[in-house]
Amino acid sequence: MNVSLLPIRSLFRRFRSLSGRSFLSFLLVGLLASLALASCGGIGSKPEVKLNLVSFSVTKAAHDQIIPKFVEKWQKERNQKVIFERSYGGSLAQADDVIAGKQEADVVHLALPLDVTRIADAGLIHRGWEERVPRRGVVSQSVAAIVTRAGNPKNIQSWADLAREDVTVLSADPKTSGIAIWQLLALWGSVTQTGGEPAQALDFVRQVYEKIPTLSRDAREASNAFFQEGKGDVLVTYENEVILEGRNQPDISYFVPSVNISIDNPVAVVDRNVDKHGTREVAEAFVDFLYSEPAQEEFAKLGYRSVNPFITIATEAKLPPVETLFSSQDLGGWPLISNDFLAKGAIFDQIRGNSPN
Repeated sequence: MNVSLLPIRSLFRRFRSLSGRSFLSFLLVGLLASLALASCGGIGSKPEVKLNLVSFSVTKAAHDQIIPKFVEKWQKERNQKVIFERSYGGSLAQADDVIAGKQEADVVHLALPLDVTRIADAGLIHRGWEERVPRRGVVSQSVAAIVTRAGNPKNIQSWADLAREDVTVLSADPKTSGIAIWQLLALWGSVTQTGGEPAQALDFVRQVYEKIPTLSRDAREASNAFFQEGKGDVLVTYENEVILEGRNQPDISYFVPSVNISIDNPVAVVDRNVDKHGTREVAEAFVDFLYSEPAQEEFAKLGYRSVNPFITIATEAKLPPVETLFSSQDLGGWPLISNDFLAKGAIFDQIRGNSPN
């Protein structure tokens, strides 16, 4: 329960305007409010508060920069220390843990809206969550990048080249990883969004995945296999992930395909958990802060395509242009994608030869 106390001077002014029974009624209301505040231990009365943030693997670098700024701001404005408990991993697996109660997230920042919708379907997030924050909940944005070996020795120039017999692609598993779903959709859309038929897209995507030896759990594991273990010829990952990796490997070779998918990462307050923990106020303030210019500047520094228009104007010229940018809505929207691509026995299972049982 959140209770606001009026300034003392304001109370005195009200006292002077009241008399008799009205004064006693006012005094009783004030007393009850004070008792309620004492009994619930309002968030502002605590010297510190814990906030549990559950996110997907590649956001950690951005959060490392953003969270201290929020902590400082909250401490200055509310005189309260915020202690973040954080967890990172494959987006689908993270959402599963939140649904199962293994992680009592106050805030989730996940790889795709489908994961937040699944948490809402489980009753942990109120319906219409995407309407309560800007841009329908999308707080960070990227596109797909194709990474090759140094100097691009196999002369890979487009999505179509990934189906060549001499090219091996590394990928995470769409059953556990957000980037893997975005990759699957990007491959599919590279055909259907340029005039191809679904049957052609199915054949193309099958050719790519037939040559993937092992599917990693998440984007970070796939990146480590490619960069540190030297596996594969190609890695498809987030543009921002490549930019971050490029800080350690200046000679990294990659390109952003001119036909690309808008990778939209949502944020949401987990209603059931914040009400249980008494952290709604600070959780909502943190979500709001993620959209602010200071936070979006940090996302932009790490290669994200900002959702804040003021930051976008300042950073857009620094990133490769995308001629044909399509979204999940162009592919039918998340309910259709979930049913036609990801459900048991659907397109991905058919491609990988998995049993629909």
